Amino acid sequence: MKKIGVVLSGCGVFDGSEIQEAVFTLLAIDRQGCEAVCMAPNIDLSVVNHLTSQETGEKRSVLAESARIARGKIRDIKGVTATELDAIVFPGGFGAAKNLCDFALKGASASVNPDVSRLLKEMAAARKPIGAICIAPALVAAVLGRQFSPTVTVGTDAGTAAEIDKTGATHQVCPVTEFVIDRKNKLVTTPAYMLATRISEVADGIDTCVKEVINLI
Repeated sequence: MKKIGVVLSGCGVFDGSEIQEAVFTLLAIDRQGCEAVCMAPNIDLSVVNHLTSQETGEKRSVLAESARIARGKIRDIKGVTATELDAIVFPGGFGAAKNLCDFALKGASASVNPDVSRLLKEMAAARKPIGAICIAPALVAAVLGRQFSPTVTVGTDAGTAAEIDKTGATHQVCPVTEFVIDRKNKLVTTPAYMLATRISEVADGIDTCVKEVINLI
């Protein structure tokens, strides 16, 4: 059975992984007859009250919060290598741009969690497929832009696209239920909630994205 890494960044759109995107990713992987290997960095995050969109002042573990989505079956990304995986997928949510990296604050000059960066570079060097959803393509661009010049999408957001282009990557406009494929780099990206107004649009886009990632194995 093919093993597909799923990199989570917490639990909740404003301070972690977008839960619906993460669940649709896991469902799409299972429907393709593959095994999801969930992982997250073992770092602390700032908690956001999802009723008010305001930070609470609390800190919580990204790994422990991500375990909520993975039903407890999750690994510290520090111990995961590309040799264990056939492909990898990054769901979106602000956590992808705040916890896995700081693109949300620094744009093209973002720094990336070292273990996330290491694993992404390992996957790219091994020519194993990578999928990224919603804002997560910005993370991929921050890590791989200068070396691999990948083509990615976050939909139609001009400001984010401009920052992505500064990394050495190329942004391509894309409708919400479709995806952009960079065959040279075995990279598939889809806009999801960067563009979606309906949950069904997110489900459709992620399903096709994950299928294409697995087809590239």
